[in-house]
Amino acid sequence: MSDPGKVIVALSFFGTLAYIVRLLVLKAPWPTLGESRPTRDVVVNDERMTRLEQAVESIALEVERISEGQRFTTKLLADRAQAEQLRGVPAAEPVRHSTPH
Repeated sequence: MSDPGKVIVALSFFGTLAYIVRLLVLKAPWPTLGESRPTRDVVVNDERMTRLEQAVESIALEVERISEGQRFTTKLLADRAQAEQLRGVPAAEPVRHSTPH
């Protein structure tokens, strides 16, 4: 089962991405309360849609690279902690900073 924090981050990222794409496609300004705007026809031609698809694909590739790096780093840290336990070396204590009162 996956970590709930990762699921929340992924949903937030893709929800934000979908909202940004919606704003770009509809050329809509940020919504404001109590203010109506006239409706207009939205023209989405093939060239624009192609650019949009390429942008979304490149973002997806970058997200995959980031997540792969995160998995690699997590594996390295887990392997190091396991090696330290096998050697009997205590894990490093986290540094705690005190704040002035």
